[in-house]
Amino acid sequence: MLPSMRSRLTVLFAAFILDLIFGDPKGMPHVVVYIGKLIKYSEDLLTRLFKPAGGEEEDRGLKLMLGALLFFIVTGTGVLITVLILYVAGRIGRYPEYGISVFLCFQLLAVKSLFSEAMKVYRALKDNDIKGARLCVSMIVGRDTGKLDEKGIIRAAVETVAENTSDGIIAPIFYMVLFGLPGMVFYKAVNTLDSMVGYRNEKYMYLGRFSARMDDVMNFIPARLTGLIMVMAAGLTGHDAGSAMKIFLRDRKNHPSPNSAHGEAAMAGALKIRLGGEASYFGRVHKKPFIGDDTKEPVSEDIREACRIMLTTAVLGWLIGLLVLLFMGK
Repeated sequence: MLPSMRSRLTVLFAAFILDLIFGDPKGMPHVVVYIGKLIKYSEDLLTRLFKPAGGEEEDRGLKLMLGALLFFIVTGTGVLITVLILYVAGRIGRYPEYGISVFLCFQLLAVKSLFSEAMKVYRALKDNDIKGARLCVSMIVGRDTGKLDEKGIIRAAVETVAENTSDGIIAPIFYMVLFGLPGMVFYKAVNTLDSMVGYRNEKYMYLGRFSARMDDVMNFIPARLTGLIMVMAAGLTGHDAGSAMKIFLRDRKNHPSPNSAHGEAAMAGALKIRLGGEASYFGRVHKKPFIGDDTKEPVSEDIREACRIMLTTAVLGWLIGLLVLLFMGK
């Protein structure tokens, strides 16, 4: 199952290059899509088998229990299938095992797809297509976008680029380096669970709580690494690394989530714009702390610059991962 550090190094090297070239080709079966289907099927099955029938306290306890069970079913199944696939491929031969490992790793990275989706928002704004920009940004953010003005669209796009640099790039690399493909799949299963059931609404307040908390745990170190690497990336792309570090240290906890603001703070400092603040989710307005200083008004070019910083952060994270694997493999 490609256990050696050297094997992980070559897999990560090849997968990252493939992701930069191909991203997520349309029509190709995708690991995260199957994880999402597993989550939906498991949730539906559990809620049918164990229908709440008691008082409020009993229902709350049942939902918390089902949420934990859902977590272990999804993550356990994902890791087990990954191990079995790699085992079978390894029995066939080293090259099939290597090829499947690269393919799976490539699918669990999101460098090009994040860049491509954010740049769609940028191009729509450059064409003065506010309606189109709202539609494009709605594809990559969880907030309501129907009433966003141009500045709101820019802030939403920059925030999601910064946050997803951790979730979609640095964290998967981190877990690939430490635990190989099973660890990478485990992380993606946790992250997908959080994105599907980790909401603080009536349906998922208790059912999704365990997954949301585990996502916080899994992202604790990667989020902070992302912020630090992004500060370096800011300097390498011609932005003010000092400002990025200042805002990172000052505002990295200005978010209801313990992890989301680290990348956002570094990005806000690099671009010298203010992120955060009021946002609407499922029709409800949430007032979040501000991140960064409003040194200048956000402009569409900030989206492109955020993408440049994201790409540089991704490459730096990849190189650091390769160096760690090289060192550990000695």
